Amino acid sequence: MASEDLAGTLAAVLGGRGLRVQSYDSGPAGETPAQVRLRKNVCYVVLAVFLNEQDEVLLIQEAKKECRGSWYLPAGRMEPRETIVEALQREVKEEAGLQCEPLTLLSVEERGPSWIRFVFLARPTGGILKTPKEADAESLQAGWYPRTSLPTPLRAHDILHLIELAAQYRQRAGHPLLLPQELPCSLVCQRLVATFTSVQTVWVLVGTVGMPHLPITACGFAPIEQRGGIKMAVLRLLQECLTLHHLAVETKGLLGLQHLGKDQTDGICLNVLVTVAFRNPGIQNEPPKVRGENFFWWKVVEEDLQSQLLQRLQESSVVPINR
Repeated sequence: MASEDLAGTLAAVLGGRGLRVQSYDSGPAGETPAQVRLRKNVCYVVLAVFLNEQDEVLLIQEAKKECRGSWYLPAGRMEPRETIVEALQREVKEEAGLQCEPLTLLSVEERGPSWIRFVFLARPTGGILKTPKEADAESLQAGWYPRTSLPTPLRAHDILHLIELAAQYRQRAGHPLLLPQELPCSLVCQRLVATFTSVQTVWVLVGTVGMPHLPITACGFAPIEQRGGIKMAVLRLLQECLTLHHLAVETKGLLGLQHLGKDQTDGICLNVLVTVAFRNPGIQNEPPKVRGENFFWWKVVEEDLQSQLLQRLQESSVVPINR
């Protein structure tokens, strides 16, 4: 693949667009990455944060026996054959009575590759707010409440951080608007934009097996990878081509998200921005040496791409991935 093809690929990923996953460069040791299936080996959860012009947040009152009467953001598990957006819209309609439109992904939360939650900032587009008269097994009611004076008890306090994240994003967007791209994938995997920077120069790690490409690492479901979270798969790929003991590796966050959910393709691909740096940089102006022939460092010379990458890195302009 010529440099201009790599540049086009990088531009697409930086723009939040998707690219088909054809194969992977790194898989879990002793484990063939399983095709993922909702309700069998993965659970995806969607959650929506709504804020109106009065700085009120939309909450629903839980109907489930274990948390009945408590309050929470509209959320729920995805069903087979749904897209992520379809799942979000279904849950909001069932729990709050409203039609909605997601505006952007706010954060991704994970407990290993088998449990991932997608948090969205959204806005209502229609429907009627659910009242106690419409109480059912999905929720008892929904209502708008001042962000600084929420009803009690809350089902869990993890939503407080998400509400603040949404308020901060409305005040000053930390990353470009980002919505899932509908592309099929059979695995839980990550496409790496792994960078090394020196002064105003940026290098990006490229895989060479087949056509040169941004590396793909498949997440494993063994206990060690579940405990370590999805970032374990990033470290595994980098360990295979770099000597990590003298390097600092950081997953900055998400540049894009791919999922379809049709035709039994429940997998996802997370396009992630990763930094690689020397722990003791000294006068190191070149990226760390790559072992083997399956990867190389590509120097980004296109000024626009270089500028975009540096801005994303310096401002941490990505969707956060949290454990």
